[in-house]
Amino acid sequence: MNQKDRQTIRELAARYYELAKSDKNSNRVLLYKGANDLKMIRPVVIIDEIPWGQMNMGGELDCKCEDAGLRGIESHFRMGIFREKHFPTDNYLTPYWPVSKHGGFGGMRGIERDVKTHHEEGWNIMAQEYHDVLPDEEALAKLNWVPGGYDREGTMKQYEFMGELLGDILPVKIIGYNTGMGLTLWDDVALFRGVTPLLTDLAQRPEFMHKIARKITDGYIKSVGEAVKYNLLGVDYPNLHCSPAFTDDLEPVTDFDHIEPKHTWGRGVAQIFGDVSPAMHDEFDTQYQIEATKDFGLVYYGCCERLDNKIHLLKKMKNLRKVSITPWSDVNVAAELMGKDYEMSVKMNPANVSAGFDEEVIKNEYRAIASAAKKNGCAFDIVLKDISTVENKPQNLIKWAEILMREVGGY
Repeated sequence: MNQKDRQTIRELAARYYELAKSDKNSNRVLLYKGANDLKMIRPVVIIDEIPWGQMNMGGELDCKCEDAGLRGIESHFRMGIFREKHFPTDNYLTPYWPVSKHGGFGGMRGIERDVKTHHEEGWNIMAQEYHDVLPDEEALAKLNWVPGGYDREGTMKQYEFMGELLGDILPVKIIGYNTGMGLTLWDDVALFRGVTPLLTDLAQRPEFMHKIARKITDGYIKSVGEAVKYNLLGVDYPNLHCSPAFTDDLEPVTDFDHIEPKHTWGRGVAQIFGDVSPAMHDEFDTQYQIEATKDFGLVYYGCCERLDNKIHLLKKMKNLRKVSITPWSDVNVAAELMGKDYEMSVKMNPANVSAGFDEEVIKNEYRAIASAAKKNGCAFDIVLKDISTVENKPQNLIKWAEILMREVGGY
């Protein structure tokens, strides 16, 4: 790398680290633990999945490095600094540079997906159309679990590179998988089958769909075993796919060369089941989730789907701690069912920064959530994610953050 690029990265790293080691950032750990351990101090507010292409004000996010390989590092620092300057919510800044273990878990292989993609410049998401390549037993026979592994040499090479680049400014740390290892059974099937064939066959060909579920679940369980074998699991990470992760309720690690599921979060999700009946959800997902996640210390279930009508099913998971509650859910029903025993990870409506901006609408949305939680003694965190656009108005997100931080400050 040239000296100019190196100096750019190091200057940004120094600015970032000052923010990351601040008392303000350290206090976020306490807030995260308070929510996850059901001893909430105040609601945590997270903004994630941001359309960064629409946020660049005054060129603050422009990358200066000539080396394309360094721009990802540069962007990481610029976005963290930008976030703290313009919309400082409770997003935790890791006070180190994470080097993820190279390699990865085994997975289902043998069938190529058939997908068409459409992406708009500056948007954070893309439209994808999947076609059915898993229509029958013959196709299913080709789909098999393939082992993964750990590339220690590649990991150490990256670790040494980052250490030499900025280790005297910012600590560099090798980490395992750091967002909760999860069974995304039916969301994975949707990538092979598309939505309509998947949902139709749940009703018309249930035995075949159970065979698919069994095969993918078995593969996932093998992957968990492999993660233990190669010590690929992470601990003490800040985020569970946009939701706070720090907790004191997981069993402490005594041997960091042998991290087990009991030391970490597990995850489950079936977004494509949003319109599936509770009975069908129980039959085709809950039973497999119980089996797949039983060894994890705590479990966070859900993402963007409605779940207020299925919480009674999720409670069958003995290690369940947190459930995603989206704008599709009735937060009053969810809070009543979850009570003091679980945490709601409440996803606020991204349309409120994407299609016009009304401060009163945002206040009322939050206040309804807080009221339901208080009434039922339910811990909760607030997440704004899936932000496909801010209408090229960064101020929408900045104002949203100001409103929410003001509101939670009076909780």
